[in-house]
This record gives sequence, structure tokens and C-alpha cells, in this order.
Amino acid sequence: MAEEQQEPPVESPDKSGMKTAPSLVLVNTGHGKGKSSAAFGVVIRARAVEWPVAVVQFLKSGDWNTGEEKLLRGLGVEWLAAGDGFTWNSEDLDESRALAQGAWAKAKEIIAAGEHRLIVMDEISYAMTWDWIDVAEVVETISNRPAKTSLILTGRDMHDDVIAVADTVTEMTKVKHAFDNGIIAKKGIDY
Repeated sequence: MAEEQQEPPVESPDKSGMKTAPSLVLVNTGHGKGKSSAAFGVVIRARAVEWPVAVVQFLKSGDWNTGEEKLLRGLGVEWLAAGDGFTWNSEDLDESRALAQGAWAKAKEIIAAGEHRLIVMDEISYAMTWDWIDVAEVVETISNRPAKTSLILTGRDMHDDVIAVADTVTEMTKVKHAFDNGIIAKKGIDY
């Protein structure tokens, strides 16, 4: 993975013709680790400049007691862990679907209210991939969000229509993962 040695840039990038935007849509997708972690890093930045921030988690349950939830709630982030966990642990996938649809209804409500400068929709891609929520409705909501409301959407296999309306899309590529070597998720690293 090592790249060929390069010389450091000595000239500033040309910014002529560039503009500012009142808000942005970011997508963190791919099969590598770090999609939600990157989003929560932006949440910290937003709270540091006193933006109102909300996080809606589509799969994680409120029973998980994750480190990021504990810390970010303490920083004043509105947090909704609306799922019931991994689908393979679900006793009723219809209930899991209903929870995801409820999370989407809440996310739409928070977006429409325009009171938050940043809203993270964590693991929303799965709800779209499994046809639990309508992709066209997600795209419409993103496109018609209040002017100063930035959004971050995370999850593997983000739908192409969502990618098309996003301003920044980052694909996390798995090169190697501890799980592949039989190592389970580690508190403090993975949650």
C-alpha cells in the first residue's frame, strides 16, 4: 500500500471561482471501517462551533450503551437510537422494518423543522437497501432540506440516487479487518 515518495506541494490550490454553501450533504459508504466514526468526528466539530446537532441511528438500539452516544449526548447532541440491533438477532423482521420506518419519520421531522445545523442518519443505507424506506423520498427530503441544514448519511452500499445528490461522498475500502481474523468488536474502538 506504500506509495511512491512525492515532493510536498509548494503552491496553494487555485480557489478562484469557488463559492461557499449554506449546507452540505456528506455520504460515508463502503465496506471498510470508519463510516459512523467519521460522521461522529464531524459531529464533534459541529458542536465545537455550537451548532445544534441530531443523530438518528437506524439499526443500533438504545440498549447498546455505545461510547459515542454517551460522549455526544454529554455534549448536547440530540440522540435517537431507533433500531433493534443486528437483523440476524431480530426475532421479528417486520418489527425491525417498523422501527426503521419510525426512525425515518423522526429524521424527516427533524430535518423539516430546520432547528439543527447538522443531522446524522447513521446506517440509513441498510433501510433503503432492504426496501424498508423509500429511496425517492429520502432523495426528495435531502434535496428540499432547509438551507442551513447539513446532513451526513452512513452505511454500506449507499443508493446511487443518494450519492448523486450528495456534495461529498467517501467510500471506506476494507483492506484488512480484525473480524476477518476472528476478533470481535472491541469496546473503545468499535463502539
